[in-house]
Amino acid sequence: MYTLELHRLRSAELRRAAQEDRLAREAVRSRRAARRAARRAEPAGDGAPAAESHTDRPGRPRLPRTA
Repeated sequence: MYTLELHRLRSAELRRAAQEDRLAREAVRSRRAARRAARRAEPAGDGAPAAESHTDRPGRPRLPRTA
C-alpha cells in the first residue's frame, strides 16, 4: 500500500512538472511570435538592415579554410 501511494504522489508530481514546462514553452513561443510581429510591423529606416549589430566592433576574423 505504501509503494502504491508513493507511486501516485510521484506521478502527480511529474504531471505538475510537465504542465509547468508546457506553460513555460508556450510563454517563450508567444514572446517570440510577438517580437517577430513587432519586427515585421516597423519599417527598416534609411535602408538599413533590420537586424543591426549592437557593437561597433567588426565581426570575428575568419581563418582561411584548409584543403
